Amino acid sequence: MDAESAFNSLAAELSPAGAVTAKMFGARAITLRKKAFACLQGDAIAFKLGAGSPEHTRALTIPGAGLWDPSGLGRPFTDWVLVPAIDGPELSGLAEAALTGLAAALS
Repeated sequence: MDAESAFNSLAAELSPAGAVTAKMFGARAITLRKKAFACLQGDAIAFKLGAGSPEHTRALTIPGAGLWDPSGLGRPFTDWVLVPAIDGPELSGLAEAALTGLAAALS
């Protein structure tokens, strides 16, 4: 599955929880109450998982994953992990973890 298709599937899967698509950081994003927790960048998707969280640590073990640097200027967002669009439930789990973390922070 390509990144665009995976992103669209994640957005549809999370819409019942109040997630919507928007544009943030110069990219398509999935947001909750106007706060981004997932962004599409090229052939990968970035998730805001919280530095040091188990999900963040797990995401960094995915081949090709790394901290997200949306500007490309060597200033990565430490809470965000950029993950290649991979098939399987891993992306869905990361998206759900990012949504859950943001929802908790907003409540």
